[in-house]
Amino acid sequence: MNTYGRVGLLILLCFALASACAGTGALAYEEQTLTLGGEHRTVHVPKDYRLEFLGRLETPRMLTFASNGDLFAGSQSGKVYRLPPPYTEPEVLVQLDGYPHSVAFRQNEILIARTNGLYRAPYRIGQEKIAADSVVLLAVLPSGGGHVSRMVGVGPDGRVYLSLGIQSDCSDQYLGEGYPFDEQRGGVLVLRESGGKASWEPFASGLRNPVGFDWQPNTGILYASNNGPDHLGCDQPPEYFSKLTASSFHGMPWFQFNGKQIQRDDCVSSVPPRAINEVTLPAATFPARNAPLGMTFVPDGAMDKQLALDAIVALHGSWGTQPNGDSMGDPATRRPPKLVVVRFQNGQAIRVDDLVTGFQLPDGKRWARPAGVAIGPDGALYFSSDSEISGLFRLKKMP
Repeated sequence: MNTYGRVGLLILLCFALASACAGTGALAYEEQTLTLGGEHRTVHVPKDYRLEFLGRLETPRMLTFASNGDLFAGSQSGKVYRLPPPYTEPEVLVQLDGYPHSVAFRQNEILIARTNGLYRAPYRIGQEKIAADSVVLLAVLPSGGGHVSRMVGVGPDGRVYLSLGIQSDCSDQYLGEGYPFDEQRGGVLVLRESGGKASWEPFASGLRNPVGFDWQPNTGILYASNNGPDHLGCDQPPEYFSKLTASSFHGMPWFQFNGKQIQRDDCVSSVPPRAINEVTLPAATFPARNAPLGMTFVPDGAMDKQLALDAIVALHGSWGTQPNGDSMGDPATRRPPKLVVVRFQNGQAIRVDDLVTGFQLPDGKRWARPAGVAIGPDGALYFSSDSEISGLFRLKKMP
């Protein structure tokens, strides 16, 4: 091999090693004080980052950037927001009923995930408004209450994916054969479109409430956050960060991971649709009663190289208190809302670190609760808070 070939190979190896080792360094933190509504709030952020409050929205949830840099937010209020850069002047793209929790885009249309179905409307990037009557049903979803949020995303394969939870802690519901349509819940679906008709097929099952999901940038593998049940107390089971593959089974509600092994959960008496040895272990976990919601991967070039290819997850914070996990205890014992980062090495999750903390006061009162997360075209992290201070925040690395 000539000198130029050796140099080229060395450069390629350096890039490969840098990518493989991204996300392994420990984070350093610093305090920052925000003044919001006349109140001073102290947060801990990564060193050389600053947290900004960009403005109020009404109960915003999942966040999505369009190809031109416009930011979109679904909401519990029924408003689908559009925020053009610099994201401080929200506009209502459309007002809908049925909880428009999230949106996604594909050629010349917007997809809107509501509780009872996936909807679409003609849309040109940069368009300021759409008429409510232009939003039409694309594919119906199982009905019924409990865990009514729906997350939609378009995968690297160009197909449409959507997540939905089972009704409660122990609902006998399964995303697969043998269950009536309205009982096919608890996982991620993929849309099948053929002959002008759209229907759903299961992708991953056995997830109690997978609110957020995203694809790992270098591998295209899908990961999801997942809320565990509330009936096992304040410390069990841990919340999941799960790697999803075609036909993977994650156990719930029949099986729970206790932090060491998979165990049978006797709260549901039906015969499990799949065996215990088919249950996929979580890629990482968070302590119980954290309520993980939105998640996003950090692409190369965003935030900083230390976080490249890691996953950021919004932990909403549960109502569960010590010692029993009900809501009757001291609020100060509730899990605090925060942002965390799942660190990756060689494509595998290796640990979970805090990213931004301080949203809960010592007495247990919260002043913000992260819900949706997304990386902007400027490389900054944007996240929504859907209660207490309800609006949009940005975490930005300083020059």
